[in-house]
Amino acid sequence: MRIHITGASGSGATTLGAALAQDLSLPHEDADSYYWLPTSPPFKEKRCATDRLEMACRALHSDQGVVLSGSIYGWGFQVEDAFDLVVFLYLPAAVRIERLRRREIERYGAADPAFLKWASEYDEGPSEGRSLAKHNAWLAQRTCPVLRLEQDQTVAERVARVRQALPGSPARGTA
Repeated sequence: MRIHITGASGSGATTLGAALAQDLSLPHEDADSYYWLPTSPPFKEKRCATDRLEMACRALHSDQGVVLSGSIYGWGFQVEDAFDLVVFLYLPAAVRIERLRRREIERYGAADPAFLKWASEYDEGPSEGRSLAKHNAWLAQRTCPVLRLEQDQTVAERVARVRQALPGSPARGTA
């Protein structure tokens, strides 16, 4: 089983990905670990596209399955169409930005204003990176089922909704 969890920064993709992976006994991978080189402080230097594609392909094409969280928009069909299910998370900007602000302060002692500004532009479309319009266009091109979760729910509620939507689930279509 290969499941992709995506959405705007702060929507809960990594949190849901980790919980779902644990629930399904699958490995969890985060696209950020492929996209960014390990630096201190983190998220300062991008990995080359060829290397990140190769890393993602290795994880996605293993026999054990995977839950991959994060954004892989524009990475190539080898990974973009390798899933049994894509889950798209959406929350209002105010909720996402507050989550990000708290997370950044907890992790790094401060929230980067430039990062928060970039993340706040998701609905309208930032000049670089993810946007709601780009995600919607990308989701429309997927060859597997797409589950849209567009309300603030607990992690347990989201895990249950995803389980219901999994191909072969007896409860599929009743969520």
